[in-house]
Amino acid sequence: MTRSGISSSSAWRAVWVTRSFLDYRVPVYEELDSLLGEALVLIYNADVVPERVRNKAAAALGSRAIGLTGEWRLGHKSYLNRAANSGLRVPWQPGLMREMRRHQPSVVITDGFFQWTSAAIWLRMLQGVPHVLCYERTAHMERGAQWYRRLYRKWALRYIDAMCCSGSLSGNYACHMGMPPDRITYGHMAADTEGMIAARRKIVPQDISDLRWRLSLKGTCLLYVGRLTREKGLRQLLGAWAEMKPGLNQNASLLLVGSGPDRDFLENTCKVQGLNNVRFTGAIDYDDLALFYAVASAFVIPTLEDNWSLVVPEALACGLPVLCSKYNGCWPELVQEGRNGWVFDPLDPVDTVRCLEECVRSEMKLTSMGSESTRLIRDYTPRKAAESVLKACELAMRVGVRGKAR
Repeated sequence: MTRSGISSSSAWRAVWVTRSFLDYRVPVYEELDSLLGEALVLIYNADVVPERVRNKAAAALGSRAIGLTGEWRLGHKSYLNRAANSGLRVPWQPGLMREMRRHQPSVVITDGFFQWTSAAIWLRMLQGVPHVLCYERTAHMERGAQWYRRLYRKWALRYIDAMCCSGSLSGNYACHMGMPPDRITYGHMAADTEGMIAARRKIVPQDISDLRWRLSLKGTCLLYVGRLTREKGLRQLLGAWAEMKPGLNQNASLLLVGSGPDRDFLENTCKVQGLNNVRFTGAIDYDDLALFYAVASAFVIPTLEDNWSLVVPEALACGLPVLCSKYNGCWPELVQEGRNGWVFDPLDPVDTVRCLEECVRSEMKLTSMGSESTRLIRDYTPRKAAESVLKACELAMRVGVRGKAR
């Protein structure tokens, strides 16, 4: 038995096929590999995964982290600056099916319906290999899904034996599509909370003072980390920041960490509206983010659409209360109103201003709210995420061909 109470699954092999991933995913792979008795194979696109992340995956899984190259694609090259479902990309990876078969998987794990998941569907159709889909999307994220996407997903569900959803909003949408609720587990998304906590502990007060001085931060510091794009709701956030009562606005700072195509517009907005207490840092390496969490009083995420923003559990791990958009799929699990943060509608200026002002007024309570964040995030670790994926794998293998009428 493992320390989680789940029986050893070392008698079977899992192949996780994912086109791309970032640093936060590696600890989940490592934990799942441990639960499987070192029987996890990871296959990914080496042309799109950054080198630092490839190195981390190799350190965790050794030669069982396999990067393929030479992908062909039809459609848009990148979705980084696009809203959900605004474009279509159909990739084809030479050798992917052959590589999957070579490892003789007992179960195949994929991420989402498109990208490389089609290979797992073909393997399910041709050889009956059980298939687990890790899923994040919510009804809000999929509000603009075209008819052909909806049709494809309903068809693909016939070849998905179990799902591991990120949270309740994702699970609700999966059920709406037609996935039986008894074939869904929850919790596959997790930040590297333990790594972030360890990095935060290494930071000394002088480091925090130096950064605050260098960035000219004053008063309550609200931090945003992520891409600077329209979909992140930063235009709405700056509009609300300008409408805060002067006494509160002037005794606070807004720190925006990240890069993106909206930066020039946002900086110009700050100049036009005289928002002298907003700071832009540009992109920061993932391994250096802990210092910026440490310098903040609270974290704000005004996104207009997100599946499960991993910056939220990172902020919680660093002991920060969170101001979270209602359009972020993680809020029901990670933000408890008034205890460790606030939930607001970034498309409602009055509600956004209310949330910002309440946070600044609560300066004396932010530390205790941050302690609530630290307690809450204990249930959302990479180990817990790996256990959820493992349960879905075990469920998929029990369901198998018997579970669905073909």
